[in-house]
Amino acid sequence: MKSCSALLATAAFALPVTASAQSISGLYVGAGVGVNLTQDETVKSIAGNTVSGSVGSRVDPATIGSLRWSFGNGVRAEIEFRYSQFDDASGFGAGSRSGRNDQKFGMMYDLIYDFADLTSSVQPYIGAGLGYEGVLEQGLAVVGGGRSFAANTATKGVFGDAAILGATVPIAAAPGGAMTAGYRFLGLAGDRTDGGTLATGGGSITSSIKLSIDYDHAVLPGMRCDFDQIVPNTATPAPDAQPTRSYLVSFDWDQATLTDRARQIIQETAGNSTRVQHTRIEANGCTDTSGTPKYNQGLSMHRAEYVAAELNKDGVPSNAITIQRFSDTHLLVPTGPGVREPQNRRVEIIVR
Repeated sequence: MKSCSALLATAAFALPVTASAQSISGLYVGAGVGVNLTQDETVKSIAGNTVSGSVGSRVDPATIGSLRWSFGNGVRAEIEFRYSQFDDASGFGAGSRSGRNDQKFGMMYDLIYDFADLTSSVQPYIGAGLGYEGVLEQGLAVVGGGRSFAANTATKGVFGDAAILGATVPIAAAPGGAMTAGYRFLGLAGDRTDGGTLATGGGSITSSIKLSIDYDHAVLPGMRCDFDQIVPNTATPAPDAQPTRSYLVSFDWDQATLTDRARQIIQETAGNSTRVQHTRIEANGCTDTSGTPKYNQGLSMHRAEYVAAELNKDGVPSNAITIQRFSDTHLLVPTGPGVREPQNRRVEIIVR
């Protein structure tokens, strides 16, 4: 395929809207209606004989629709659906004439980059595309020199590539909406050969015509709709987070039984938990660094279990209580190994 080698001038509209150009993200759709110019196509041969001439060009309608996804960093990808029509009757060399009617329809995969913040309200973009075009050839004819060639009506699929330039102008009064003005340069791959009939003074024979690569230029004003901005956010705001409350229950060295003061703290904790909204209550058992790691694991679990049982006795449902053992890994007062530190012998009750 012959690649697009140049990007031609873009058509951009100066529109009376006031909005800041912003990078969009997520899903959006676009559409445009404009004009398409098919360049003159050189006729390379008729019936295998080299000829000198071309099929002329003119401006005809074109439409485009696209489904797009923006990644929020200026880069967006889109699937583009395109249709254009070409109808021409023109001269073909001295004393000759040609005519044709083409319809082109296809799908392109585009990658586009938006240049954000270059101006306050206009966002230029540039891109490229690859895709597949169907070409419906109708009425292709060349008459001259006592002979006439008429091509068969046929549809052919051809790979194509595109260069894209344009600009976007957000519409202040319509969140998520924007006006666009884009230019597309489309090249279809390789020469195209169409079968047909060659008529001469001696009769008609089956023959063919070969045309050069097809180049199109389209200018397409349009609209864009960004769903992420046009759809209001109906999510229910999260309720204000309740503050986390914690209570400390202390233990004597190497003990898991509850003192009178410990039972009083647990009773206060159970009463307070009924007056605040909570999702769970944690009983986290801890020890000091005296004792072996294995022994401390068991002791911290026993302490947490005794506190959980007392909470349940004071009215806290057992399914609301989570028991964890932290042994000597959660020291309130940092110490070295083998140290009997009263503040580290505890169960921390956390109401979340």
